Amino acid sequence: MEDHKYRDMAQNVAITLLAVLAVVLFTRTQLYSLGLDEGRVLDQSAQETGAVTAQAAALAAPVRVVITGAYGRYGGVALTTAQEGFDDPLGRRLAEALGSAQNSAPCTLDDFLKALDGPSVYYDFLEPLPLSVIAELAGGSEAAGDETISARRLVLSGQGGGTANLYLWDGGETCVRCSTAVSADSLEQAAGRYELGGASFALDREDTTLAPYSLLLEETPTLPVLTAGDPLASGTDWLLTALGFNPRTRHTESNGTEIIIDGDRSLRIRPDKSVYYQSGRDPAITVEAKDDLPTLREAAQGTSALLSTLLSPVSGDAQPYLKSVRQNGSTTTLTYGYQSNGVPIQFPNETAAEVTLTNAAVTSVTLRFRQYTATEEPSLLLPLKQALAVASYRPNAELSILYVDRGSGTCTACWVAE
Repeated sequence: MEDHKYRDMAQNVAITLLAVLAVVLFTRTQLYSLGLDEGRVLDQSAQETGAVTAQAAALAAPVRVVITGAYGRYGGVALTTAQEGFDDPLGRRLAEALGSAQNSAPCTLDDFLKALDGPSVYYDFLEPLPLSVIAELAGGSEAAGDETISARRLVLSGQGGGTANLYLWDGGETCVRCSTAVSADSLEQAAGRYELGGASFALDREDTTLAPYSLLLEETPTLPVLTAGDPLASGTDWLLTALGFNPRTRHTESNGTEIIIDGDRSLRIRPDKSVYYQSGRDPAITVEAKDDLPTLREAAQGTSALLSTLLSPVSGDAQPYLKSVRQNGSTTTLTYGYQSNGVPIQFPNETAAEVTLTNAAVTSVTLRFRQYTATEEPSLLLPLKQALAVASYRPNAELSILYVDRGSGTCTACWVAE
C-alpha cells in the first residue's frame, strides 16, 4: 500500500514537471514566433535557436509599373513587389536586368524619357533605393545590384532590337544607362500578357504641364477609405515582451511619457503613441550580416524582418515599407513608411519607423504605431479630367494617388501633386 502511495506521488510529480515543461516550451515558441528569444533577434545563432532570421520576412515595397507595347500602355495605381502579379514577368525581367547590367554610362533625362517610346517596362519605387536593395525586391541573386548606385525610376527598354537597355534615374541629377542580357523579344512577349490602353504618361499629352513621368489612368480606380486606429490602446505589455523588457519596471513622467528601463536599455512610450527604443552598451538586437558592417541589402533585410515582427502584426490592412537607407561609416540609418495594397500612406513630417544600426547592432528604433482597416466606403477620387485641371496650378509637379492620414481617424485616397 505504501509502495502504491509513493508510486502515485512520483507519477504526480512527473506529470507536474511535464506540464511545467510544456508551458515553458510553449512560451519560448511564442517568443520565437515574434522573432525574439531573451531579447535577441536576427543574430548569427538564429538558425540554431529557431528565431526569425532576416530571410524569414521577405523585403517588399510598393511599385508603380507601366508596360508599353505596340498598341499602347498598361498601368495600375498600385502594386507591391510581394504580390504574385509582380513576380513574373515584371520582377523576373528586372532581376535579370540588374544581374546582367554592364557598360554603365551617364545619360540625360531626355534619354530616359525617350526610352519609354518603344517596348518597355517602367518601374517607380517611389523613393531612391540602392540597386542591391531593388534587386532583392525583384527576387534577384545576392550578387545582383550595385551598392553605390541608387535609383527611384527604372526603364527596361527594348528599342533597337537585340538586347534591352536599362535606364536608371534617382529622381535628381543622376541618370545612367546600362546594357543587359534581357532580350528585346522577351519585353514584347511580356507586353502581350496585358490589355494595353487606359494608361499614359503626362509626356503623352499636350493638355498638361505636369512632370512628364506622371502616371495618368483614364479609369478612376476604386480604393477604400481606411479607418486609422491605435493598436497600443489595449496595452503595451506585448511590445515590452517582444523587446525583452520586464513590464513591471516602468514609470510615467509628468508629460505622460512612459519610461521602461532594463539594464542600460530604455524604451519610451510617448502620449502620441510613438515609441523610442535605445540599446545599451551590449546590444540585445542585431541584424544578420556576413561581416561586422552589414551591406545595405543586409541592413534592409534585417530591419524589415524586425519591423515585420513589431509593426506588421498590429498594423491591419497596411504594412511598413523601406523608404531610404544610408550609410555613414559604421552607422546605417533606415526609414520606413506605411502602404496599403501598394498605395503609400502619407502623414505630414512623419515616418512609420526609423532604425539606426551601429555596425550590425540595432542601437535605436523609433516606431509610430498605426492600425488601418479597409472599409466598404470608397474614396471619392476626382475623375482624371478634373484632377488635371486642379493640378494645372502646379506646373512640373508629379500627379499621383496617395492615402493621406490627417489624424482624423479616417484615411482617404486622393490625387496629390507634389
